[in-house]
Amino acid sequence: MKVNFRTLDLNLLRVFDEVMAERNLTRAARNLSLTQPAVSNALRRLRELLGDELVRRAGAGVAPTPRALALWPTVREALRQLQHTLAPSEFDPASARTTFVLAMADATAAELMPGLIRIGEAEAPGISVRTVPLTTRDPRPLLEEEAADMAIGYFPALMASLTAAAQSGEALPFESQRLYVSQYVCAMRHDHPLAQAPLGLDEYCAARHLLVSFSGRPFGFVDQTLGALGRERRIVATVNQFFTAGRVVASSDLLTVLPRHFIGVTGFKEQLVLRDLPFEQPLMHVDAVWHRRAQYGHAHEWLRQALVRSADMAFPRPPLA
Repeated sequence: MKVNFRTLDLNLLRVFDEVMAERNLTRAARNLSLTQPAVSNALRRLRELLGDELVRRAGAGVAPTPRALALWPTVREALRQLQHTLAPSEFDPASARTTFVLAMADATAAELMPGLIRIGEAEAPGISVRTVPLTTRDPRPLLEEEAADMAIGYFPALMASLTAAAQSGEALPFESQRLYVSQYVCAMRHDHPLAQAPLGLDEYCAARHLLVSFSGRPFGFVDQTLGALGRERRIVATVNQFFTAGRVVASSDLLTVLPRHFIGVTGFKEQLVLRDLPFEQPLMHVDAVWHRRAQYGHAHEWLRQALVRSADMAFPRPPLA
C-alpha cells in the first residue's frame, strides 16, 4: 500500500515506537502520557495507513507482525535523529550519572578499562561503566537490541562488510572506530617440549590445543586457516576467556592462541613462552562498534573519545622523528 507521507501524522510513529519498545499498550500509554484508548486509536489509524495489523494480542501484551519488525529500526532511528537535532541532550561529564554498557572480551577489558576508569575518575566521577561478556564475533544483534552501548573487539567479517558498504555508497546502521592493532601468538609453558625451538606447522598440528571460543563452538579462526591449508589440530578443551586459557597452558602441555598485547597484563607473563604462529594470520584490529542511533548523544560522544584516549594510554604511539 502506498502511503501519502505529506498527510502522515508523525505522532503515530511515536506511538508505534513506544508500543514496539514496551510490547504493552498500558506501559506505552504511560510513557507517552496518553490514555490507553488514545494509543489504541493511534495504532488503528497507522494500521489503516500501512495496511498491516502491526501488533497482535499476546498474553498480557502484544506481539509485532513481521512488517512491524521490519519497520521499527528505521522508524526508531529517524525519531532519534530528529530528537537529537531539535532537542539535543546535554551531557556535563562532571555532574553526569550515566551508566555505559560495553561488550568486550577479558583481554580487551584488561587493556582499556584501567585508562577508562582513570579518565572517568578525573572528568566524570558520577558515571558507571558496566562490561558484559562478548559472546560473538558479530555484535550487530547485541547493538540492535540495545543490550550494549558499544562492542569492542576483533570483528574481521563485520569490518569487511562495513568497508564494502562504504565503498559502494550503501548506508549501514553501524559505525566504528579503530582503537589499536595487535597480533595473535601461540603461548605455552616455559618447559613445554616445543618451547626450545621455533614452532613448525607439523609440530603445531601434532600438539594438543586449548581453544578460546566466545560462543563455545569448538572451532575458531585458526582452524579455518588450517583447513585452507589442508591441515587440522587437536582441540582437547575450550574456554571462553583469554585469562583462563593463559592459566591453563601455564601448567599443562596444551598450546593456546592469545593476543600478544594481553600477555603483559595477565600476571603470569614469566610462566609463558610465546611463538609466532607457523602460518600467515592477519593482524588483530581491535575496533569499537556502535549503532548509528546512539552516536548523536553527547554522552556517547564523550565515551568514544574516552575510549580512544584509553587506548592511547595502553598503546602509546611512538614520537614523530
